Amino acid sequence: MNNKTETIFIIDDDESVRRSLSLFLKAAKYNVEAYCCSEDYLARETYDGIGCLILDINLGGKTGLELQEELKINGSHLPIIFITGIGNIHMSVTALKKGAINFLEKPFEEEELLQSISEALAISKKMKAENDELKNARNLIGSLTQRENEVLKYLLTGMLNKQIANELKIAEHTVKLHRISICEKLGVKSVAEIIHIAEKARAYPYK
Repeated sequence: MNNKTETIFIIDDDESVRRSLSLFLKAAKYNVEAYCCSEDYLARETYDGIGCLILDINLGGKTGLELQEELKINGSHLPIIFITGIGNIHMSVTALKKGAINFLEKPFEEEELLQSISEALAISKKMKAENDELKNARNLIGSLTQRENEVLKYLLTGMLNKQIANELKIAEHTVKLHRISICEKLGVKSVAEIIHIAEKARAYPYK
């Protein structure tokens, strides 16, 4: 059964294609949103759920490949299935190299589209989970004070409390208090767990 929270975004400048795909996918129990151009899709509020794009590569204005590049830069977790009525090998290779799930030439088989969507949604779910974990780790690291970040910097290099105290010219007991505070804020009990969160936040190693 399809998840009601999963959304398929159709971006195609051919109204008949948008309509037929929308009807087909809604009948398959998917949430669907359709747009006639890249610009209209980009004007939409950023979607944070699980989903994918069915994207015409030969759009007027910002092309499908240009939209793919922009979404990649913005960190989108929505996989792309390209569709086209005027495809070529160079286009398809370029799209796939940049991470597209599939490149379908119109008219394509319904079953092939559904299989591509299933694969895309599985990837989207995994990418969203990773993005959510990254955001959470960054928020946790961001909750630390400047001094706690200084202590954290040395903790991640394996220094002992006494060594950190010498580096920061503070009492060893003060370092211990900061360590306790860091652990409480990050919701962990060990340096190994601190390192794990710092790695997730891409804040490790410190320089």
